[in-house]
Amino acid sequence: MLKDIVAVVDGAVHPFELGVACEVFGLDRSDEGLPNFDYAVCSTSRKPAPALGGMSIRMAHGLERTATADLLVIPAWRTSDEPPSAALVEALHAAVDRGATVLSECTGVFMLAAAGLLEGRRVTAHWRDADLLASRYPCLTVDQDRLYVEDGPIITSAGTAAGIDACLYVVRRELGAAVAVGIARRMIVPPHRDGGQAQYVETPVPRRPDDGDDLAPLLAWIQGNLNRNLTIDDLAAKAHMSARTFARRFVATTGTTPNHWLTRQRILLAQKLLEEQDLDMEQIARRCGFRTADLLRHHFVQQVGTTPTAYRRTFPYKASIA
Repeated sequence: MLKDIVAVVDGAVHPFELGVACEVFGLDRSDEGLPNFDYAVCSTSRKPAPALGGMSIRMAHGLERTATADLLVIPAWRTSDEPPSAALVEALHAAVDRGATVLSECTGVFMLAAAGLLEGRRVTAHWRDADLLASRYPCLTVDQDRLYVEDGPIITSAGTAAGIDACLYVVRRELGAAVAVGIARRMIVPPHRDGGQAQYVETPVPRRPDDGDDLAPLLAWIQGNLNRNLTIDDLAAKAHMSARTFARRFVATTGTTPNHWLTRQRILLAQKLLEEQDLDMEQIARRCGFRTADLLRHHFVQQVGTTPTAYRRTFPYKASIA
């Protein structure tokens, strides 16, 4: 259960990365039926820490606060080869040993690597730092194409905003999609974005005000009728176009082909149903227009990289919040 969260800082503070953890876990949103977290910031020193812009931040807690945390967040860290303190390394290893999750934002991955928590693991990093990380720690597999990567109890995230994705991923994994969506809505951010680890954004349909045959109404209709057997000829007729003209306009409007877009929308719906409704695979397949569970599984693996069953284990159905 995700309840006790601690952000750990040492030395200079990066306000945005620390603020991400504060925003996701530190605000009281109980008036919207969202859970409250026991959130704190701790440091190896009680002295005020310098922050960008001439600020300084005083932490109320020392490392002893990590002893009960379910999640430890490491905001951006220094990329020098200066090792973290022995006390901090000990606290992080103790947290992992008792089953806590450790999440790094941006350059926080350098501290986890220096602490010996990442040996043999797959991680991600900001694209500017990926080569440096890989050269300094050749025992790691650095995947710089991901917004975040989960490997065992460790989650690493890429640049600044990817920390939001990683934090919301933990919320979604532990408390369900409804809670993650509720927090994301308050933050006015997507609850999950494209970048691997089963996170795909529902790409907004571009509107073209200068185009008299805007396809947005048709695309909205398709999203509400994904259970139907939709053919290109049928959709072209509904748009009052020939099949060839429809296909050309579709690519110009959405950036992809009708078949690819339709399959993508069906997979997005399948993910939503897997997370939010207690349906079997055949029911989900029919709701999404795949006809059979086998066909759903085929397309799901192609697009998400895992099976629907495995995806449901990662994001199990939980009753919606009030």
